Amino acid sequence: MANSKTFREVRAWQTAHEFVLAFYKTKSMFPDDEKFALIPQFQRAAVSIAANIAEGYRKLSKADKLRFFNIAQGSLEECRYYIILSHDVGYYSDATANEMWAKIEAASVVLNAYCQAIKGNKGIMDEE
Repeated sequence: MANSKTFREVRAWQTAHEFVLAFYKTKSMFPDDEKFALIPQFQRAAVSIAANIAEGYRKLSKADKLRFFNIAQGSLEECRYYIILSHDVGYYSDATANEMWAKIEAASVVLNAYCQAIKGNKGIMDEE
């Protein structure tokens, strides 16, 4: 983490981005009547995970960083629900739901570890 030059080098962002790309591949599985309902909600939440990690990366204080990472965690949980919903209404097959679940779980584990590393990093200033 200390040697990263851009957010693209951060594993938390990389796994979140992999999840976003996976969602984009599944968009065609949704019916047209979800074009203005579930699809944009799911897409917004998925993109928000990676976007908030990227934004938080450049914040200087732990509190600012963690605020953005916590927003990313909230969006990640929102996506967990959309995976469940997409499966339960029949848009996602078992295989697709399992694949999406594995990707969101990987993103969650890495993001949580990144948050813990930020909390313990003595080189990042605390807010005054």
